[in-house]
Amino acid sequence: MIALDPRGAARAAVAANPTRPATAILHDSPDVRLVVFRLAPGQAVPPHRNASTVQLEVLDGSGVLSGESGSSPIERACRPGDLVVYEPNELHGMRAAGDQQLLLLATITPRPGTR
Repeated sequence: MIALDPRGAARAAVAANPTRPATAILHDSPDVRLVVFRLAPGQAVPPHRNASTVQLEVLDGSGVLSGESGSSPIERACRPGDLVVYEPNELHGMRAAGDQQLLLLATITPRPGTR
């Protein structure tokens, strides 16, 4: 068994560039990667695509998650406890809203690079 603290890891994550969100790999195995994000107010991860399924869980703060419905982009406000799943190659992104930081846990499966 492996016990993890995603909120603590997200709060402690360090950004390589202060203008970009902080991230940390929480767990990495052949079948799944867990990544935490800490977005400061106003920071964003621009919409992008991933060959894997991506599940985002909001750990703390508030923000906006972006995705698509058919071929149309959509945005959805999010708060702690929300869970959103993106299918492989579905457009997805996130941004912190208001004056709070946004903490997220991303579960990516299968692990990137294995498809």
